[in-house]
Amino acid sequence: MEISWLGHSCFRIKGSHATIITDPYPPSLGYSLGKPTARIVTVSHQHPGHSYVQGIGGGPRLVTSPGEYEISGVLIIGIATFHDAEKGRKRGKNTVYLIQADEITVCHLGDLGHVLTAEQVEELDDVDVLLLPVGGVSTIDATMAAEVVRQLEPKVVVPMHYKTEALSWELEPVERFLKEIGGEQVVSQPKLSFTRSSLPASTQVFLLDY
Repeated sequence: MEISWLGHSCFRIKGSHATIITDPYPPSLGYSLGKPTARIVTVSHQHPGHSYVQGIGGGPRLVTSPGEYEISGVLIIGIATFHDAEKGRKRGKNTVYLIQADEITVCHLGDLGHVLTAEQVEELDDVDVLLLPVGGVSTIDATMAAEVVRQLEPKVVVPMHYKTEALSWELEPVERFLKEIGGEQVVSQPKLSFTRSSLPASTQVFLLDY
């Protein structure tokens, strides 16, 4: 499996059977999406920065809500959460996705706005790769993100949804999260490639270039 970060909360997850793109964004966000194609597109919630599905080619199947989906040999489980710590009263709902492909389970947290409940932790059991918002403002912040990592104990953590030079609006920088989690020395890389047997034995943080 190959994982590339296209900016913000958007990743390209390339498995042996299908390519999945998460939370595509419009050009107004500041990043450049390019012209990616995919078999599957997941949308965590319908805010503009996460649901620009018209930017993805290839006639993909859209997954936009909680439930269980099997598409092209990929199992996707959507779990209902909230975009804020007040059960959705401020920003509405958010769907967390478990994506299982090539014997690896990737969890995309979307715009999660709270630490997880015991029930949600149970549903999200055995996460290998965690795609985690860390920039605060409209999602969990660095401290809460570190708590979610402790809750899920994934093997790989990839921060997303934080301030970069490209982003046109204000979020906290990724350094706050790295300090919180004790991973200040992490070097950014173009993409990640894993097989079931090459996953780290214990939690490691990886930064990706967009």
